[in-house]
Amino acid sequence: MFSTSPLLSMRSVSKRFPGVVALDKVNLEVGRGEVVALVGENGAGKSTLMKILGGVYQPDSGEIFFEDQPVTIPNVHHAIKLGIAFIHQELNVLDNLDVAANVFLGREPMLGPFGLIDRKKIHAETEPYLKRLGLAVSSRTRLDRLSLAQQQMVEIAKALSLNARLIIMDEPTSSLTLAETEQLLRLVCELSEQNISVIYISHRLGEIEHCADRVVVLRDGRNAGNLNREEVSHDRIVRLMVGRDVQNFYVQPRAQHPSAFLQVRDLRTRRFPDKAVAFDAGKGEILGFAGLVGAGRSEMAKAIVGLDRFASGRVILGAEQIPLGDPCGAIDRGIYLVPEDRRAEGLVVDMSVRENVTLPSLERFARFHFIQRKRERRVAEEQMAALNIRSPSPETLVVNLSGGNQQKVVLAKWLAMSPKVMILDEPTRGVDVGAKAEIYRLMRGLAEQGTVILMISSDMEEILNVSDRVAVMHEGEISGALERADCTEENIMQLAVGKRIAVAKQAFAP
Repeated sequence: MFSTSPLLSMRSVSKRFPGVVALDKVNLEVGRGEVVALVGENGAGKSTLMKILGGVYQPDSGEIFFEDQPVTIPNVHHAIKLGIAFIHQELNVLDNLDVAANVFLGREPMLGPFGLIDRKKIHAETEPYLKRLGLAVSSRTRLDRLSLAQQQMVEIAKALSLNARLIIMDEPTSSLTLAETEQLLRLVCELSEQNISVIYISHRLGEIEHCADRVVVLRDGRNAGNLNREEVSHDRIVRLMVGRDVQNFYVQPRAQHPSAFLQVRDLRTRRFPDKAVAFDAGKGEILGFAGLVGAGRSEMAKAIVGLDRFASGRVILGAEQIPLGDPCGAIDRGIYLVPEDRRAEGLVVDMSVRENVTLPSLERFARFHFIQRKRERRVAEEQMAALNIRSPSPETLVVNLSGGNQQKVVLAKWLAMSPKVMILDEPTRGVDVGAKAEIYRLMRGLAEQGTVILMISSDMEEILNVSDRVAVMHEGEISGALERADCTEENIMQLAVGKRIAVAKQAFAP
């Protein structure tokens, strides 16, 4: 059990950015060995508060006490010296280096008078952390050969190697499988037993109910309330987060079976050249794609929109066959992808909201080769209003938005172009409960207008409640498809591990 003496105390911390008050006299206290869940909607101030604690930002006012001593944290290195480790939501890894090099980046042990890195030592010291996390990869494996989930676990291994007294975990399970998530939650409990404190930030409220000793809720940059362990429940957390009860969280799936509008046949990707994907999807249908991480769902999505030039097979939209390996051709025909990694693949974060929204369709805003900024701004404002994008203005840089609002900007740029097929890869990863409900309503609204929706998700609750049908992938191919009535967690997991079940069907009309 954690000590009642606080390890950390943040008092009346405030922070302003141009045009927005990010934090307004926020208080946060964490006991020794305590697991505190920090929750709130996107833009509530969670990440800003943690970046102040991690030395990334400086507060405009307020006090920070660590180990009962007043401290100033001018930079990240000072935070690390104090014993504070930060696992960011967006990965901070170098994918051209191996696992051990990432774990000891910036603090490599040296060998001999020539300042050479002691590679043998860092590999030997990294292996126990990988074993502790249940990560079955070699410390010599390059990061670009690992999945996003495995890269996340490397970040956690790095934090453990710092011997931190306080570990901040910002959406640590957003890209992890169910098994990896369970392993991480066990690790959080172990850290608490070892008197290591954890600040746990997550939009997955089930995880918070499982591991948190206390919940601190922020809303609009202010403290909205605290919940002790015995008070923690899904509904209470949501009520404090949004200031009201969230009704109709999921939009009721449709029952009818539309005729095929998108047909995929014998689709083979660079990663799985010996496995073929085949499915049909109708206008107005939300077809969910479930499966374990690494099953080939993202690779399939990228092949459909032409991002895999080694792909083969047929993609037919209506009566027209779409050429593979041609992203511009897919965009011209209304086939759009919202990628899993929004920052790396979906946005130019150093550009404004306006520029990101209009980037794929700039020719619409050009006259005599000059961009008409007023028209751009008008469309951006319309999309901001339609998707409830919380940004001071269309000229705000996307890098300054919260994760959920960044995701909405990715959606906005394609919605402005009247999609025929929308492929959403982990559409609510790192998105708060209020924004999730908005995205679900948006997806259902698009479907009702006749758009084909392909939704790839590792969130079982999302798959079960949003999809009209579910196609389950295993090692590069669809192992079976489930009608709405047969969509259960057990059936999906059986197919995800490659087992055949009686209720599973083909994902296309033979």
